[in-house]
Amino acid sequence: MKSKVYFSKEITPEKVVELYNLLNIELPGKVAVKLHSGEKGNQNYLKPEFWAPMVKRVNGTVVECNTAYGGARNTTKKHFRLMHEHQWDEFFDIDIMDENDDDLVLPIENGKILKENKVGRHIENYDSMLVLSHFKGHPMGGYGGALKQLSIGCASSRGKSLIHSAGKTDDQRSVWVRCAKQDEFLEGMADAASSIVKYFDGKMAFINVMKNISVDCDCCAKAEDPCMQDIGILASLDPIAIDQACIDIVYSRTDDPGQKHFLERVESRHGVHTIEAAAEHGFGSREYELIEV
Repeated sequence: MKSKVYFSKEITPEKVVELYNLLNIELPGKVAVKLHSGEKGNQNYLKPEFWAPMVKRVNGTVVECNTAYGGARNTTKKHFRLMHEHQWDEFFDIDIMDENDDDLVLPIENGKILKENKVGRHIENYDSMLVLSHFKGHPMGGYGGALKQLSIGCASSRGKSLIHSAGKTDDQRSVWVRCAKQDEFLEGMADAASSIVKYFDGKMAFINVMKNISVDCDCCAKAEDPCMQDIGILASLDPIAIDQACIDIVYSRTDDPGQKHFLERVESRHGVHTIEAAAEHGFGSREYELIEV
């Protein structure tokens, strides 16, 4: 059966909740809400007030992990400070999952690049996960959506280093001189994402918001302004299908003056290969039914 992906052109906090409700799932227990809190200086990330009704709907805790590059989020102290500056703690309980520099190592069965994934140990405190993704471009991955949130987003600083180096090192001091070949990096992301999906074993839901669509990620302190028009919100229980649907929608927007610029970023980084590699793991499908609401 094709995976169901719900879509609405209306982009409001209330519509996010409406699409989630259509998934007909109640995430059990303590819910981790994985989103992107925005690098210091970034102007495009989706603000806490936008996500507030959705996080409240599942009574969730906003979770993040430290980065593996210089900036305002590569240590726990700086990361908490920035999340305070961005007002996340005014709206939600927040948790840096690798706060104590203590990783949980998840095995990866049949990984093409990685045999293990290192994630923040606080993930053990949660029974389910809601992944809220701002769909946009990315300087290294080509695009960022649900699969990037599952992989790079949930990985600890050491885990991020493993992905970026195709398993060669978990040391953030040396990862950037031991970077993986592009397709190996993308395949490593797919490997890592598979371990998170397996960990939560069906107790997950995914929402992608196609708004403020820049070629750059929310992790960029100096990001390009959005180049494409706002498109809408998508929701699914399948992270592969929801990302594929977003890519397909971008390709369909031939009348958008920013489309070619955005696709150049995706195609030059071979971004769709992350989706291809994830589909080989079998935790979702590239085949989907788009249901407009």
